[in-house]
Amino acid sequence: MFVINSLSPGGAERVASSLVNYWAQGGDEVSMVTVGTAQEDFYVLDNRVQRMALGLNRESASLPEFLGNNLLRIGRLRQLIRRVAPDVVISFMDATNVLVLLSALGLSVRVVVSERVDPRRHLTSRVIRLLRPVLYPYAKALVVQTEEVRYWAQGFAKPASVHVIPNPVGLNSRAVTCRVTKDRHTILGMGRLEEQKGFDLLLRAFSLCYTKHPRWDLRIVGEGSNRSQLIVLTERLGIGDRVRLDPVVKEPVACLFDADLFVLSSRYEGFPNALLEAMAAGLPVISFSCPSGPSDIIRDGYDGLLVPPGDVDALALAMDRLMGDERERQELSARAIEVNERFAFDRVMPMWREVLRAATG
Repeated sequence: MFVINSLSPGGAERVASSLVNYWAQGGDEVSMVTVGTAQEDFYVLDNRVQRMALGLNRESASLPEFLGNNLLRIGRLRQLIRRVAPDVVISFMDATNVLVLLSALGLSVRVVVSERVDPRRHLTSRVIRLLRPVLYPYAKALVVQTEEVRYWAQGFAKPASVHVIPNPVGLNSRAVTCRVTKDRHTILGMGRLEEQKGFDLLLRAFSLCYTKHPRWDLRIVGEGSNRSQLIVLTERLGIGDRVRLDPVVKEPVACLFDADLFVLSSRYEGFPNALLEAMAAGLPVISFSCPSGPSDIIRDGYDGLLVPPGDVDALALAMDRLMGDERERQELSARAIEVNERFAFDRVMPMWREVLRAATG
């Protein structure tokens, strides 16, 4: 049984749907449970996955309402676990991890929890911060995405129970030579339009170098609460005619193959899917070396460029460098596609299988 808050657009949600589909296609009996409704689903599940939704993803306006909502979630999820009686429950993301562990207390079910973003930087509620060290030791395993986060996790979980598993990439890449010469070129950024993703930093960096490259435009694909602020910023920087903010897409393949350069401008990450997919599509990439993930994916100077976290000037210089050097873009592209082997499903999924085998053994 897999439990996550929702299957709305997001990196953790994308990975969750990919994992359960992979297992279902391999013959495992899999159920997907969300705290929210199935109407929120953005990602398509294999028809062999049993889909269940609590429909309890509601806001709490007061402390009594917060307690009541969460007691209801715990009770409903506990009933579901008892009824389905899964061999193992896998949970994604901090709040859901705490919810699942509370729901499973006293039951014989094994629970595996996973942090999907850098918890050292990600702001979460005080309740979650207090309950993590109390409840996580009850999990059979805690899965994180990088060695950096493993050290954090070992501060309160049993060291042997902490496992590092990167995200898999399953994008079918085309040969780099398939990219055609175009009159205009595109820098692509993809992700939620939130503070974490740093698109304000990307816009500022583009504003520092765009005049030298009149045939280059910037395209940002995603949705979020910062859309209006980003639109205002593009106008204030005087780059509105060279920037597009497009809605989120289910499959990013078309966006990736239409672009010429990908930039990850996040303030922090988990293990960024967008970066993986851009490299899998043969795009030259630039990323802030933010915590955590990019430095585990990009081999600086070999298959992409890393710049100091949050350094807008350094990002602008790296963008200027690649926009002006087609040969280097091609060299980085040719090596970038090696992520299709380095993080292939056939390499990553046995790591998950081993964790689940140990948890249920």
